[in-house]
Formats: sequence, C-alpha cells, structure tokens
Amino acid sequence: MSVIYLLIAISIFVAIGFFIAFVLAVKSGQYDDDYTPSVRILFDDELVKPSPNKPEIES
Repeated sequence: MSVIYLLIAISIFVAIGFFIAFVLAVKSGQYDDDYTPSVRILFDDELVKPSPNKPEIES
C-alpha cells in the first residue's frame, strides 16, 4: 500500500514540473503565433512585383 502513496507523490511532482515548464513557455512567447509558421512555407516563393509608380533605383 505504501508503494501507491509513493507513486502518487511522484506523479504529483512530475505534474507540477510539467505545469511549471508550460507556464514558462507561455510567458516566453512560445505559443504566440501558432498559425503563421505552418503556412509560411506556402508563401516563401511569392514574387514581389515592382510598383509602376515607384522608379527602380539602380546602383
């Protein structure tokens, strides 16, 4: 029976550790933008067309 108490205590400490890690990740901005990284690869190869009103500067 004492093994169950030990396992419950260890699981509570592990859960608290994961919760602290999650809170630190949220505070550091890990989950701020979860949509853009997944679609960024789709828009990497877009060609930027020069504006007709803006002259291009050649050096």
